[in-house]
Amino acid sequence: MDKIAIITGATSGIGKQTAIALSKANYHIIIIGRDEKKTLRTMGEISGITGNKNIDMYIADLSSIKEVKSLGNQLKEEYPVINILVNNAGMIFPDRRESVDGIELTFALNHLAYFQLSIILLENLKKAEKGRIINLASEAHKAGKMDLNDLNFKNRKYSAMSSYAQSKLANILFTYELSRKLKGSSLIVNAVHPGVVMTGFGRDFKGFMATLMGMIKPFMRTAEKGAETVIWLAISKEAESFSGKYFKDKKPVKSNAQSYDEKLAGELWKRSLEIINA
Repeated sequence: MDKIAIITGATSGIGKQTAIALSKANYHIIIIGRDEKKTLRTMGEISGITGNKNIDMYIADLSSIKEVKSLGNQLKEEYPVINILVNNAGMIFPDRRESVDGIELTFALNHLAYFQLSIILLENLKKAEKGRIINLASEAHKAGKMDLNDLNFKNRKYSAMSSYAQSKLANILFTYELSRKLKGSSLIVNAVHPGVVMTGFGRDFKGFMATLMGMIKPFMRTAEKGAETVIWLAISKEAESFSGKYFKDKKPVKSNAQSYDEKLAGELWKRSLEIINA
C-alpha cells in the first residue's frame, strides 16, 4: 500500500522542498495549490526531479471554509489511510483583508485551514501506523496576543505582524491541544519554526516593509534549509518519539507562555469549530 503524504502550499518554498524530499522517499505525494497551472507545473517538476510518478494535485482556496471542507472530504474519501499531513500554506498581508467568509484573511488562511483540514482527515491519519501532522509555525508567535473576542481585528488596531503573530500562536495552541486529545493514539502532531526563509512570503508589501524585507534577504535561509526540520519531523525514526512539541533546527524548544494555557487552547478549539460550523 502506498504511503500517502499531503502537503499544502506545495507549489513553492518550503512546501515544494518538502514534497520533493518525501517524493524521493517514495511517498505518494498529494500537493495542494491555489493556481491550477502553477500546481500542474510543480507536479511535473517534482516528478522529473525524483522519478516518482505517484503525485496527485488538488486545487483549493484554503482561506475558504467551503473549499477546505470540500477538499478535505474528497481527500478523506480517496485516501482511506493518510500517513503525513503537512500544513504549510500561509501568508502575511500588509493591510487588513477578509476571506470570502468575512474572516480576517491571515487568521483564515494561517490557522483555520490547518485546523479544519486536520480535523476532517483525523480518522484517516489515525489509521496509519505512525501518522504525523506537522504544522508550520514561527518564532513570530512570541509577539502574538490571542484575543478570542476580536480574532478578526475589528476592534483593535490591525498590523501585519500582530495578525500574523496571532495566527502563528494559534498554530501552536492548536498543536498542543490536538496532541492532548490524541493521547493514547499512535498519531503524533508537532509544530515547527523553519527559520526566516527566502520565499514569496510577504510579496505584497510595498514601501518601508518592502525595503526592510529586501535588507534582510541576504540573511534569510534557503527554502531547502527551511524545510530540513519539516522533513525530519515527517519521516525520521527519531521524530516518532515526540508529540505536542514545538521544534527549531530539529530540537524541541520552548514556545511562549501563552501557548501553554490549556484553557485558552480549549476555548480557541471551541471557537474554531463554531467558525467553521463543524
